[in-house]
Amino acid sequence: MKPVRRRIRRHFGLTAKQVAVRSQRPWYFQWVVATLFVMIGYLAAYWQFTGGENLTVKLNQAILENQAFQTKIIQVEQQIKIEQASQKNLNEELKLVHDENIKLKEDLLFYKNMLGKK
Repeated sequence: MKPVRRRIRRHFGLTAKQVAVRSQRPWYFQWVVATLFVMIGYLAAYWQFTGGENLTVKLNQAILENQAFQTKIIQVEQQIKIEQASQKNLNEELKLVHDENIKLKEDLLFYKNMLGKK
């Protein structure tokens, strides 16, 4: 019974040997993984920088479109101002014609009254 107890103590007690757990991957596998990560980083940076050129092209196109829209807005504003001015002139002329019409009706009424009294 003693030899079994010694064997158990040898494996589980304070005097047991310390064991180091190491991965079973070979050294070149770590180099392959590191190289793969470097390549992925390089591709991400390349994609970012080439995508940036596309962004500047899109930005320039947006600026040109914005300028075109601004010129259209200015033209429409000028057209609206012209229409407002012409509407104002027409309203003034209508008021003058209306006043003249009222005056002519008064004159006609006056002459009808003159003819009617004779």
